[in-house]
Amino acid sequence: MSNKEQLNIEAMQIDEPCCVANTGCYFDGSLKNVVGECIFVDKVYDSVTFNLQGLQSVARVPFAALPVTKCGPKSRITRVLDIRAKKFFNPNNINDPKNLTITPTTTLSGAQFVLDGKGCPVTVPGPAGLLQYLIYTDTTDCDEEGLGTPIFGSQEISVTGTVLIEMDVEFINALGVPEVITLRGRAPINQILTNFFELCMPSVFDSAFLPQFTEFCNALFLGRLATQSIARDITFNPTTGEIFANLIIAICITCEKKIKVPVQLCVLSTGFCSQEARVRPICGDNFPPLFPPQVNEPFVHPPHHC
Repeated sequence: MSNKEQLNIEAMQIDEPCCVANTGCYFDGSLKNVVGECIFVDKVYDSVTFNLQGLQSVARVPFAALPVTKCGPKSRITRVLDIRAKKFFNPNNINDPKNLTITPTTTLSGAQFVLDGKGCPVTVPGPAGLLQYLIYTDTTDCDEEGLGTPIFGSQEISVTGTVLIEMDVEFINALGVPEVITLRGRAPINQILTNFFELCMPSVFDSAFLPQFTEFCNALFLGRLATQSIARDITFNPTTGEIFANLIIAICITCEKKIKVPVQLCVLSTGFCSQEARVRPICGDNFPPLFPPQVNEPFVHPPHHC
């Protein structure tokens, strides 16, 4: 393949609006290549998932004004085609107060968070840097039965920040011709949702590690007109193009809570993941590996004696 053809292929890939991921994992279907590996991971001993919902009413949400050239005495909004809402995030400032934030506050019953002597919970890093809280209770009674110890908790989930609103509307322009346009605005969110949960905790004595409690949430938003009436919910100034709307935003939240303990697992593996790197003209194939070769017994071949 010539350099020109390769550049054309790369340009086509860059121009694609979406992509397909490649993990570098391949399996040729032969069980002869499957071996046992020992890995050190966090095992989930128990988990529970909740779906929570709330409503947020917002009045006179400002939307981007219609161009004045399209406005006039005859212009008016005749129909709302669709309303979409998504959480706002400013990648230039993770501490921006407008960023949509979900903050859970948990209280345990039947167990306690391990503290550091100054009243601060002890945490250990988890996946993606997520903090995991060490928890403790006397599990002796249930350990004798070979079972887990139930613990309970209550939680307040605070949802604050901003959501982005997109509203597709049909309107009559200054010439009396119907048009479809997408209006964009922002709405504040400030809600507190409550839920209760039960989890099963493993032994704190039969392990080198204390159990870890972690939780995470994600939110989805659905928007609609407050009274489902354009005349009551949308204020449109045909002279300036200014638009305000009264909305109800449904907050749909999924939260998951887990109790985990580090363990060693024996898993079946087909080897390390290996990506095929693009060859560059200067070094060719002379590049260092990213991971060392296997040294465990199934992969080490005995030396051949002459």
